[in-house]
Amino acid sequence: MSHDPFDDDPAPWKVLTREYLARELWYTVRVDRVELPSGNVIPKYWVNEYPPWVNAVALTDDDRVVLIRQYRHGIGQVHFEIPAGTTDPEDTSLERAARRELLEETGYGGGRWSPLMTLSANPALQNNLAYTFLAEGVSLQAAPAPEASEDIRVHLVPLAQLEALIDRGGFLQALHIAPLQCLLLQWRRRAGG
Repeated sequence: MSHDPFDDDPAPWKVLTREYLARELWYTVRVDRVELPSGNVIPKYWVNEYPPWVNAVALTDDDRVVLIRQYRHGIGQVHFEIPAGTTDPEDTSLERAARRELLEETGYGGGRWSPLMTLSANPALQNNLAYTFLAEGVSLQAAPAPEASEDIRVHLVPLAQLEALIDRGGFLQALHIAPLQCLLLQWRRRAGG
């Protein structure tokens, strides 16, 4: 997919005013008064600001995917997820932040890392992106060290069973399902199918 602009791309909106209503570590929200290229004005356009998010799709040498399960209070449920988190202000590398999250949440690390995909959770209302990295050949390096707010269970799922797990509704987080589907597509191409 191209990031290059098209000749007929819509013009950006003009910000007339901007007011921050909350500036907290996990919740920053602003309201903009914007003018569209047509001249129409939207008096209150709400935007949530977040730091970049990082995800790790981690595979062991024997083709098992390192997954986690944790309670998510927003929906009050537990589902499978890939190790993920937010960047810290001192992070100078998105990949290093993803490596840190994988190690903290699962104890797995090492391997060969490469960018897998970049997504937006909601480009209409959020300003950040989620960066997913593929980590191949990871191994258990230490005991997991999750944050105090995290109660995480680590599961190693054979890559051959991942698609069925997704199909059965084992995942709910769209920003995790998309990179896993990308991984499955790459795996099929390598296998010639």
